[in-house]
Order: sequence, then C-alpha cells, then structure tokens
Amino acid sequence: MTVSDGMKRFERKFERIPRLGLTRLPTPLEPLKRLSAHLGGPMIWVKREDCTGFGFGGNKLRKLDYVLTEAGDADTLVSGGVVQSNSQRQVAAAAAKLGLDCHLVVYHGRLTPPSEIYEKTGNVALNRLFGATLHDLPWTGDRNRAIEVLAAKLTAQGRKPYIVPYGVSNGLGAVGYASTALEIAQQSSELGFAPDAIVHCSGSGATQAGLAVGASVCLPDSRVVGIDIDAEPDRVRGDVIAYSREAAAFLDEPFDEACIEVVAGHAGPAYGVPHKATIDVIKLMGRLEALALDPVYSGKGLAGLIALIEDGRWNKTDHIVFIHTGGEPALFAYLDALETDTGAPPASADS
Repeated sequence: MTVSDGMKRFERKFERIPRLGLTRLPTPLEPLKRLSAHLGGPMIWVKREDCTGFGFGGNKLRKLDYVLTEAGDADTLVSGGVVQSNSQRQVAAAAAKLGLDCHLVVYHGRLTPPSEIYEKTGNVALNRLFGATLHDLPWTGDRNRAIEVLAAKLTAQGRKPYIVPYGVSNGLGAVGYASTALEIAQQSSELGFAPDAIVHCSGSGATQAGLAVGASVCLPDSRVVGIDIDAEPDRVRGDVIAYSREAAAFLDEPFDEACIEVVAGHAGPAYGVPHKATIDVIKLMGRLEALALDPVYSGKGLAGLIALIEDGRWNKTDHIVFIHTGGEPALFAYLDALETDTGAPPASADS
C-alpha cells in the first residue's frame, strides 16, 4: 500500500468517527520563511493549532471536538488544571458554546506564581468570562483525582457532570489528534513536500500520541518528536505510549512504541517556569514572524526545536513542521518575564 493509499484509507476512517463540529478545520499550515532564513535552514513550517476556533483556540479544542461526543445528556463539564491552564480555558469555552455549566478544579502549588497578576489575567480571566465556576485546591501530583471528587459532589447535588480529563488527554483525545497528522499529510502533499519531522511540545500526552499514530499511517517517513515541557520526560513518554495504544486500538491500526520520542532538557527549571531560551524564542518569533508563543508550552517546544537544529539533527534542506498548540492568553500572566532583557538574538533574517 502506498502512502497515498494509506492517507485515503485513514481519511475514510475519520469520516465515520463522530465529532461535534466545534473546530474550524483544517487549520493552516504556513511557512516560517524568516525564521528558516535566520537559522540558515532547514525549512520550518507551522501548523496553526492556535486557529482551531472560538475561545482563542488551541490544540485541546480539537480533542474536545471528539471527546465531548461521549458527554450524552450531561449538563455540566468538569475538568481541572493550573491557574493558567490552556486546557481549562478551552473546556470553559466549549461548555459556553454548548450551553453547559462548567466547574473547574484550579490547582495551586504546582508552580510558584511568576508575577502578581498571574492569578488575575490571561486564561483564568477568560475562564470567568466564559462562565466557569472555579474551585481552588492544592496540587498533589494526582492530575485527575480532585476532578473526579468534584464530579461526584456535583452528582450528589443532582447534576449530570461529564469529566474531561486533565489536558483532555485520554485515548479518544489521542484519536481526535490523529486527525492533525492526516491534515499535515494532505496539506504538505499539496504544497509539494514531505515533512522530515513533526515537532511539538509534549506534556499530558494525548497530542503526541495522536500525532504518532496518525503519522505512522499517513507520514511513515516523518519522525514525530515531542519536546518535554513538564520536566518529567519518563512520565510523559509513558503516558504517550498508553494513549497511543488506546488510539491505535480504536482506529484498528498497528502501533510500535519505538516510534515515541520525547526529548528532555528543554523544560527549564520546572513546569510553567520559562527559562532564557524560552523567552528568547518568544521574542524572536514576535519580531520575525509576528507569531505569539506562550511561555509554558509552545515557547518551550520551539526553543527545543531550535536547539535540535543547532545540534545538527536535520539537514539544511529538510522540512520540519512545528505544531503551534496555542496558549497566547497566558503571555499576559508572564509579562514580567517577557520584559526582562535576556539578550535575545537580533531579529534580522540575515543575521
């Protein structure tokens, strides 16, 4: 079977998988010409998952499009994350769009607030704007337990909650994200290239799992590379493998865990704490491409990609697709860090 045949077969499978239609698909695949020139190659493309739709978009909205088909007669969505969670913001936005109540566990203590405005602006302000009820709880390391407890309390009150897992990460979320790999295959074919790699930030796991399963069918020669942003590469890889297996079983596709690559060393000192490389690349992308990256996910992901390029991972003539997972609202919670003079490289594409 040719790659084209595999792509068409995979497309037919997705035509039969239900989704709510929450997202504007396909998202754009655009060249980053000035960044590519600045680095001297390879050719870098960006998959604009920040453009999935309402509520400032993001990669989680694509997952929710599939996951929420299982919500049935629920009247409330329940999920959780840290104060500036992009996932929570997209769950709250989806709930508003669907006419559902939304209750969110807001974890405190996973990271030290980087500024006085951290808990007032960005995603948390949007959560309130979208009508979510916020429940402040301490971070214990168990991502989903407090969400489940909150859902049980709401059930006892006569509500009909549907639990959206932390990061919208589960097997069905990974299935939904496999559609991204299909889109990249279709779009890159139309643009006349085949990606040598697909690179993205990897945290809760289902985004990378979906990309890996989808690419194995539609882009078998493209390496999917996850940049660990949680400072927990072993945990991240384990979760990616688990969700990949679930998604592959759902899609009736083979899966080899040897294809899962999670690159460590680019998460900075801890989750949610941007380091110099992150701030530098955020400033660089603003000046070169007018593209806003967030300091927790996409900024660290692109910083990792650039480090791999500088280490000689790819040839100058290769084509690399970077997944922009969204998260721009979080920038406003990190303004103090962005205003720091980090000595970012010059913005000239000829430098």
